[in-house]
Amino acid sequence: MRVFLASSNVGKLREYRELAAGTALEIGPLPNFLQLRPFEESAPTFAENAAGKALHYCRFTPEIVLSDDSGLAVPALGGAPGVRSARYAGPDASEIENVRKLLSAMEGKEAEDRRARFVCVVAVAQRGRMLVVSSDCVEGSIAKEPRGRGGFGYDPVFFFPVTGCTFAQISAEEKNRFSHRGKAFRKAVDFLIPLNLCATK
Repeated sequence: MRVFLASSNVGKLREYRELAAGTALEIGPLPNFLQLRPFEESAPTFAENAAGKALHYCRFTPEIVLSDDSGLAVPALGGAPGVRSARYAGPDASEIENVRKLLSAMEGKEAEDRRARFVCVVAVAQRGRMLVVSSDCVEGSIAKEPRGRGGFGYDPVFFFPVTGCTFAQISAEEKNRFSHRGKAFRKAVDFLIPLNLCATK
């Protein structure tokens, strides 16, 4: 089953391709994504943004389109960066700038106040119809400085106690096993695979 990812984020595409390995899904980038009319992710929740994005971009292809909205939520910061995770330090901010702003906001916070969670909502649509929306999260805390060279986004400062490392320090296989994106994607796959089998009978 071919599925197009509605994103220009190469880190996300890499992770989804890794997650789809061994399944009946083949994940690829949505053709001409950057030339298509963009979807404004202005909703206050991850679910609304993910669903709206999937429905928007599925109008440009007859194939199945997958989108996600994901980000980091820190309770001590009122849930920030939240849905603005990719734009936390500004609309054109780099990943490094977002991490720097987060670490600055976390100065002076200790123990429980450093708790954080990664959240991901996966939405899958085709021909203007929503097929599935799934979500999951992973709990951790904010490290006091970046560690590791893997992953992307806030991975270098997201400390995951199960492994005793940040998400940027563990292997891609470990991250995909435990991550918010991995868990949400596997829920979507559990729905999509039977659906495809029924459609081809």
